[in-house]
Amino acid sequence: MQGKSISKFVFAALLAVPLLAHATQYPLTVTDFSGQKVTISHEPQRVILQDGRDIMAMALLDRDDPFKRLVAWNNLAKKQDVATWEMLKTQWPEATGIMDMGFSDKGNVDLESVLAKQPDLMVAQLRAKPALADSGVLSKLAALHIPVLFIDYEVNPVKDTASSVDLLGKVLNREGNAAAYTTYYRQQLTAIQQKTATIKPQAKVFVEALAGNTDACCFTHGHSGWGGLVEAVGAKNIGSELLPGASGFIALEKVISENPDAYIMTGSKRGNSQVLPLGLKVSPQEVNAQAQILLQRTGVGQIPAVAAKHVYGVYHHFYNHPYNIVGMEYLAKDIYPQAFADLNPDATYHHIIKNFTKLPDDNFVFSWQQSN
Repeated sequence: MQGKSISKFVFAALLAVPLLAHATQYPLTVTDFSGQKVTISHEPQRVILQDGRDIMAMALLDRDDPFKRLVAWNNLAKKQDVATWEMLKTQWPEATGIMDMGFSDKGNVDLESVLAKQPDLMVAQLRAKPALADSGVLSKLAALHIPVLFIDYEVNPVKDTASSVDLLGKVLNREGNAAAYTTYYRQQLTAIQQKTATIKPQAKVFVEALAGNTDACCFTHGHSGWGGLVEAVGAKNIGSELLPGASGFIALEKVISENPDAYIMTGSKRGNSQVLPLGLKVSPQEVNAQAQILLQRTGVGQIPAVAAKHVYGVYHHFYNHPYNIVGMEYLAKDIYPQAFADLNPDATYHHIIKNFTKLPDDNFVFSWQQSN
């Protein structure tokens, strides 16, 4: 009897083996999201991040310490999301000593100082490739045999985000951690899209990205960024129809005439900025107070969705973020409140943090809704 029990245990264990992620074998050649073939000679240990928000992807992969491979990065959180930066440097104090290279999308960087860190991989966002090529950064890195891996959460956010995490997991020998998260991500996305596929007609939505960042209204996104996320949840993004490029301004009068069903403002806490201060460790009262100021801007009250009190706020950085599934859930709930009455995006974020990272599960306010 005991032998049979042991045999059953061994058989079950053997069945489980194929489910475990195998270690990445190097040298490794992959195709990145710019379509280029990238050869990685060994497991990268000295990584530079062109876009500092990719630290949240590193948190999924190198869970105990997402900074352990970093030698340089563009610390966007310090500039654009101060509470997130406070959280990161409190959890991992060594983050303050990592070179902030200011690696902008325009390719502006002191490349010699970066190269002195002896990087063995640069991770960059797809949107930045043209500027990095034009500035000569890519050719200089290629000459030094430093591979550049382009991933994407912004240009084609719904199509590329989970696959970008999977690719980065493979390159960094963290395929198991990547797959655990992306399996959940794809399940959540499928659940949203199955429901929105049955909703007709589609709602029309205007997203004012970083509402209050400039005196003029209204800055928005086209098919990429927030536009791509709006379209992913089965709605029409007004910016996609009117903008020739990825982002730009649309006149307030035009927004009014488009008669959106929902008006969504995005924001994050940026020091003394007038932007909606959504994010970690903010109070609902603080967010609501700034939202009311933004709604009182000249002419904004004439937007039909504002008059109908169909105005919402969403944490800005979900537009270019490996956790953008949370942003899509907020959008789905805001745009189609009856269909998604039971959806809880807050719980989804908590689930991601608790199950797929070692980030602290801090308090947050990622959304706001105009009161009736």
